[in-house]
Amino acid sequence: MAHGYESGRLDLPFVGISTFGKRPYQPDWDALDTDVAIIGAPFDAGTQWRSGARFGPRSVREASTLFSFGHAGAYDHEDDATYLPGSVRITDMGDADIVHTDTMKSHANIETAVRAALKAKALPVVIGGDHSVNIPCINAFDDQGTFHILQIDAHLDFVDERHGVRFGHGNPMRRAAEKPYVTGLTQVGIRNVSSTAKEGYDDARAMGSDILSVRQARKLGAEGVATRIPKGARVYVTIDIDGFCPSIAPGTGTPSHGGFLYYEVLEILQQVARDHEVIGIDLVEVAPDYDPTGSTAILAAQVLLNTLGFIFHTRGFR
Repeated sequence: MAHGYESGRLDLPFVGISTFGKRPYQPDWDALDTDVAIIGAPFDAGTQWRSGARFGPRSVREASTLFSFGHAGAYDHEDDATYLPGSVRITDMGDADIVHTDTMKSHANIETAVRAALKAKALPVVIGGDHSVNIPCINAFDDQGTFHILQIDAHLDFVDERHGVRFGHGNPMRRAAEKPYVTGLTQVGIRNVSSTAKEGYDDARAMGSDILSVRQARKLGAEGVATRIPKGARVYVTIDIDGFCPSIAPGTGTPSHGGFLYYEVLEILQQVARDHEVIGIDLVEVAPDYDPTGSTAILAAQVLLNTLGFIFHTRGFR
């Protein structure tokens, strides 16, 4: 299989416009014709401490250019597999419009973008933004049938309401669990002092959550974690970058030590992609200004691209 740069420009990562993976940009959402739709959701007004995740989509897109050489896919010698060949069409839709200080309008615009991706029969991949952007993502799936949510995160995010706030970055999993089409949650990486009080944990379990800490997940292994998801369930994956240890992902608003390392999460996602139909992904809480090395954004881009590779390899793209 020939690489694209053999017949055209070399197009190095630092050249050109930073779309995700240097894939085509389509601003006309009614004209989408793609397998994967990348959506930026640069909203961070839901944060309770350090803001800055509004710059997450831009930083992850720029980091993703590192993995954009050629168009023949990426060969993994351990798996003896080529992931993301040119037959997998990835399109960058750009960003949902954000209205400063207005959570509901901003969330509505994110929901509109996800609905456009779903209408085009594409796999929506949303780059946040804080974790509140998961709320409009899940709202957009109200006509897509039932599914299970896999959450990789340091925090449970199961707060019901605080001082009238119901749609901040501490609320998304509670809002998701309330949906009749969400059949349950597997929440992995939850640890240490959390943003959710004990009653939130009690409510989560009563509403169908299976909660695993990093240490519990390590004891189970990737296959063991994946088997906690009900057999046959379609899965939506939400990844908070603070699920990783801040030693490798410091660029986030609420870092929590004791998190996952790269392969621990990657192997869970690979197993889930083998066992289940993945219907949507969001990756949130990358705040690049807290990481002058840029490694957090690179980690986020690498996780997304590898996960997409696993998903479409399972679907028969070789």
